[in-house]
Amino acid sequence: MKAGIQSLIAYRMNFLGFAIGGLIYCFVMYYLWKAVFSSSGSDNFMGFSMVDMTLYLFLSNVTSQLTFSSVCDDVGEEIRHGDIAMRLLKPVNTDLSYLANEIGGNYLKFIVSTIPMIIGIEIYRTLAVGNFMFNIGNFALYLVSVILAYLISFRVNLCFGFMAFYVKNLWGMNILKNSIINFLSGMLIPLVFMPEFLRKILEYMPFSSMSYTPVMIYMGKYDTTEIIFRIAVQAVWAILLYALSKLIWFHAVKRLTVQGG
Repeated sequence: MKAGIQSLIAYRMNFLGFAIGGLIYCFVMYYLWKAVFSSSGSDNFMGFSMVDMTLYLFLSNVTSQLTFSSVCDDVGEEIRHGDIAMRLLKPVNTDLSYLANEIGGNYLKFIVSTIPMIIGIEIYRTLAVGNFMFNIGNFALYLVSVILAYLISFRVNLCFGFMAFYVKNLWGMNILKNSIINFLSGMLIPLVFMPEFLRKILEYMPFSSMSYTPVMIYMGKYDTTEIIFRIAVQAVWAILLYALSKLIWFHAVKRLTVQGG
């Protein structure tokens, strides 16, 4: 964890660029959705007001930063360059060492980026609505959901990263994977805007648990029963993906070949 924090500090311009890029994306999407609401002639679209949509966009950005996992890239590069051999020689659990490293970086992100963003979001909502809407209970449940969302994201990316044992280079496939996850997780379009049959399917898949569920909990879109159910779904997927990653690792590590000299 300490190494993860030091790595993020050492490459702080990379983190700054990532954060600024996310904010630019949020503002681009804000004006896009503003045009959609203006052309619809209604203040409410599928149960979302423009204030709700703005909150959703910026909360999705915050959540994506907290649940982002680069373990797929890390595993792929270590396998491609042969560095994975050194990791396997060390008397430590391989996937937990990756996990601890990322948790350290995410802890720093939460302090430096997430808290200021949440404060900014609440200031905007208070000014837009006219009331202080922050709910400490929803925020606490949001944090629980974000932790589970990160564990799901980590395991999904870890499983995908293990594919490098078979295909050696994941660069192109990783871009495709990120695009699919961004769409299916509700980061691009809220799942509530999807056709009902598709929305019901996506809500039970692990992708919605990676972004959509925590954001909807924070916004107060779920009642208590729904929150318990959604967090339970996240917990189940976290366990299933943990087992799947262990199974893939057991078989994939036997195929290790180091390229180059």
